[in-house]
Amino acid sequence: MSFVIEPPVRPEYERRLEPFTELPVERPLPFATRLWSHDWLRKGVILVVLATLWQLIALWQDNDLLLPTFTATARALVEGIASGELLERVRLSLVVLLQGYVGGVVLAFALTTLAVSTQIGRDLLSTLTSMFNPLPAIALLPLALLWFGLGRGSLVFVLIHSVLWPLALNTYAGFQGVPETLRMAGRNYGLKGLRYVLQILVPAALPAILSGLKIGWAFAWRTLIAAELVFGASSGKGGLGWYIFQNRNELYTDRVFAGLVMVVLIGLAVESLGFATLERLTVRKWGQQR
Repeated sequence: MSFVIEPPVRPEYERRLEPFTELPVERPLPFATRLWSHDWLRKGVILVVLATLWQLIALWQDNDLLLPTFTATARALVEGIASGELLERVRLSLVVLLQGYVGGVVLAFALTTLAVSTQIGRDLLSTLTSMFNPLPAIALLPLALLWFGLGRGSLVFVLIHSVLWPLALNTYAGFQGVPETLRMAGRNYGLKGLRYVLQILVPAALPAILSGLKIGWAFAWRTLIAAELVFGASSGKGGLGWYIFQNRNELYTDRVFAGLVMVVLIGLAVESLGFATLERLTVRKWGQQR
């Protein structure tokens, strides 16, 4: 004889909780915390600290020929902008930079599109990047001067070289990292060739492409300044690099530093206003990047 023990049935009930009113559910952050959360303020503080250190070191050294003070450099920068000479040099440099950068981007996109489409394209990309990526762009300037003469073409040639290979490598690496499910979805929709690259690979690999664009920009900008030091000395004209070289010959060290500061400011502006805005409107908005 077996006994079946039924478990006790507990009565169900609903207990209503009193609203919690002792402390506010949401508390605003302190003003200092909210203010410090802005990127522009933190970066501004860093720049102020660096400028202060520069000023103190220059005053301690007390030799304007070797290291002018920050205030003297700022004065030379304002005078160069007010006279229009520095702005004209910047304009000349940016025009050449834009031509070389766009040319490098177009060639890099064409090369990577060929690489993801055919086996010969992959072999071509691998071989060319192994050969030319380690080669400094400024080392090609003597040959460029022989081939293209004392003109803008020489600078554009070395800029294309400095942009093409790092951008092609980053773009191809991004294409290789695209998930297979997205590739299959594109093929199921009948996408091939350029449409397949533009509609499937480029959006999925955009973080890597943007990294390549930033690396290519940095390479191109410093290659241009270095090339203008040689190119300007050969032709008697040039952009911002020639401005630095010319004032160094005339021992205007404050103007040399003013030109260097302008190089840095343009780099910060392109990074903060250009690429950061592009990332915010694309990969961060799409959830591809934190």
